[in-house]
Parts: sequence; structure tokens; C-alpha cells
Amino acid sequence: MTSPPSCSIYKRVAVTALGVVSPLGIGASETFSSLRKNRDCIEPVTAFDVSDTRCKTAGHVPSDFLNSESRRHPRLHPAAHMLAAALQEALAGFRDGVAEFFIAGTTSGGMSFGEQFFRNLLARRGNRFNARLVGNYMPQKPVLDALDIAGLRIPIQVIANACATGTNAIGHAFTLIRSGRYRTVLAGGYDTLSELVFVGFDALQASTHEKIRPFDATRSGLVLGEGAAVLALEEMEQARNRGAHILGEITGYGVSTDNYHLTQPNPSGIGPKLAMQRAIDTAGRRPDEIDYINAHGTATQFNDATEGAAISEIFGNVAVSSTKSMMGHSLGAAGAVEAAVSLLALQHQFLPPNINTVQADPQNTFSIVANQSRSADVHAVVSNSFGFGGTNASIVLEAHDK
Repeated sequence: MTSPPSCSIYKRVAVTALGVVSPLGIGASETFSSLRKNRDCIEPVTAFDVSDTRCKTAGHVPSDFLNSESRRHPRLHPAAHMLAAALQEALAGFRDGVAEFFIAGTTSGGMSFGEQFFRNLLARRGNRFNARLVGNYMPQKPVLDALDIAGLRIPIQVIANACATGTNAIGHAFTLIRSGRYRTVLAGGYDTLSELVFVGFDALQASTHEKIRPFDATRSGLVLGEGAAVLALEEMEQARNRGAHILGEITGYGVSTDNYHLTQPNPSGIGPKLAMQRAIDTAGRRPDEIDYINAHGTATQFNDATEGAAISEIFGNVAVSSTKSMMGHSLGAAGAVEAAVSLLALQHQFLPPNINTVQADPQNTFSIVANQSRSADVHAVVSNSFGFGGTNASIVLEAHDK
């Protein structure tokens, strides 16, 4: 292991709690069970009309959960319900910890309420509910609602950086603690299915009417999903002093922007390559010390080609999977949910599956965790998130050395 740059103020960053809501289930336990059982959680879309779209499926958070939360808090956006549940699970595991700051990432916020507002105007349905629709449209509103439900009064910051958003939120929190500016930061991401976003991806022909097959020679596009996840990041010494249960450690964060095209990555793979290399450099790790990569892996032709080339060049024959194959691409939530998945891989010593694999793309040198999860020695993980506009972010998570 190489040493990171010498600096006396650098702090180690522990993860002392997590909460997650996704199509895989409500909570870390259900999520882990679904990962081990290789569950395909993609289902037909029922939230809006998809009769005119090419893609007709998505990864839905369980409807019984959303219906139950809507009865308890009927005025809130579904994003608030998801984020509140993830936050409350994280706080339950955080025990006597005191959070100083909350960094949340999203791409759409309460967009579906904004959509309904304009539909009401066009249909001349009156303005009875318009104030509620407008009030819930703001991207920070689900965060404020989740904090209110949890009984927290702390500063927030909302990050929106395309599909790198969730990883950026966690990476920013890592940087704040590592630099010594904060000792405890909550970080995560959230997004719900939005009709505008859904038909937008369909119009771009980025979505598929088939199964999502990341890094497969037969891949044909992505499927959208939804969810939320929150991690409690804490300065390591403080966490140990208060006897916290440490789930893992974040050791590296890397970002890049290739500015190549609004929706297509640079074909050379330079963006993902720089983000991953900067993340492992920050962590003081060599490529051969990474045991598993939770890839962005959207199953589009362009993303998988560039990410695959970058992984192959840096890491060679490393184990790789995209858990989007199981739950879809939850946009602003994806990086946070997949960071939670990576922590579960470290905790339970297994490799999450890349389901629906038919024929691994021969251009890649890495080893796909094809179709079934498997037990493995997992000590260091890279989790990737890459987005439109060439926004790229990677983090390194490691098992805690007691």
C-alpha cells in the first residue's frame, strides 16, 4: 500500500450507520437479502401512462411502503417518504451520535408535483391544491420534510450533478471530515420516478424495452429506478471514543469532468479513468489492492464502453458488477444506494451480482460477477457514478480494521 500525501490535518473517515430504501427493499436487511438472492426488481410502470414509450418498465420502491407512508404524511412528496425512512434507519444505527450537517443529492427533487401543477393549469381544474404542489416542487423540500420527521434541526446542502450526484454528496462529506472542518456529516441521495424524466430518457433512446444487461455484448439500454440512501460519516477517532459500531471506512474520493458532450461520455474513457485514479490515489491504494468495483454500469452502449475501457486499463482482472441490473438507475440516489450496497459487500464478504448477463463484452478484461452473488474476501471497494455532461465521481470504501 502506498501512502497518501503527508498532511497532519487529514482525518480518517468512518461510516457508523446507513439507511436505504430501494426496489431491493426497505432497509439494509431486505437489501442484503435481495442482493444475495439475485432478485430482479424491475416491473411494469404503473405510476403513469407508458403506452407510447419504448421502455415500459422501471425499478419501483415497494408500493405497500409508499401507500403506508402516504397515509401517515399525506401532504408530502414520495421522495420525502423515501428519504425520511432512509434517514430514520441511519439515525437508529447512529445511536448517541450528533450530526452537524446533512448533504443530500438529487436530480429531480419533487418534479412530479411540478408536473401536476402545470397539468392542473392546462386542464383548468382550479387552484385548490396548487399551493401544495408548488411548495413541494423545490428540490430541498424532501430534505426539509425528512429532517422534520426525524426531529433534526441541522444545516443542509443539496447537490445536483447529474448521475454523479449521490457519490458527490458522500465524497463532499468525506472531504469535509477528512479536512477537519466537521466531525459528523450525514450524506446521501434521493430520487423518485418522474414521468418527464422517464419519457426524456426514452426519447433519447437510452432506455431499453428488454432486460438491463450491464457490460454485456447484447446490452441495449438502461431502466430507470428510484430510492434513497443516507450514510452517517464520522471522524474515526471520535467514533472509536464513543464506542460506535463502525460499518466501514471511506478512504478515497475522485472527481472529473470531461466536457465532451451533453449526454455522451468521451469515448476514450478519460473521465471515468481520472475519477477512479484520483480516488485510489487519495486512498493510498494500488489498483491491485481493490477487490471489487460497483460500477456505474447503466447498460447503454456509450457508458459501458467508456467505463469498461477505464476499468480494464487501470485494474485489469478485478471483480465488477452493476447492481443497476437488479433495481434500475435511480439517478441522484444511485451513488448513495450503491455506496450502501458496497458497505454491505464489505460487511458480509460477498460480491453483489450483475444479473441478466448473457455474453460478457469481450472488450473488457475484468471479471463480471455474472448472474449470481458469491462469497469472497472483500477489503477494498470502488463505487462509481458517472453522469450526463461528463460528470464523474468515484469513492473508495474499505473494511474497518479493528
